[in-house]
Amino acid sequence: MQLSAAPYEERLTAPRSWWLISFLVGVSLALILLPFGTLPLLAGLVGGTAAAAVMASSYGSVRIRLVGDSLIAGEARIPVRALGEAHVLDPEEARAWRTHKADTRAFLLLRAYIPTALRVEVTDPEDPTPYLYLSTREPERLAEAIKAAKASV
Repeated sequence: MQLSAAPYEERLTAPRSWWLISFLVGVSLALILLPFGTLPLLAGLVGGTAAAAVMASSYGSVRIRLVGDSLIAGEARIPVRALGEAHVLDPEEARAWRTHKADTRAFLLLRAYIPTALRVEVTDPEDPTPYLYLSTREPERLAEAIKAAKASV
């Protein structure tokens, strides 16, 4: 089965500062290995930087996509017909829904370096998940895409 082109797709990439931090992790490991000579120093610089960069890249490789009749958020795949109203959350409201307003049964695709989010109610009576909390840089666009997908189903 061939999936149609996604009307919405976003990769929650890590901020640029994390790449600098990855390099600094390599420098730190190189300094730790400095007493053992030049070759361990270089191995620590390259290996530490590469390991930290792989971790930053994998954490920032999560995608939110709307493909066909499904919302794919990270590892979760939710049919659009099971989604209710979408609420755009500004940074303050997003922080509240991550902390004191949060429900332990909710599905959270949380990236702390993204201040805005979208909260989407789950209307499926068989699903114990009350809502999806999706960190997104473009919550209005995602809400519109979900609304359009629900209308077409």
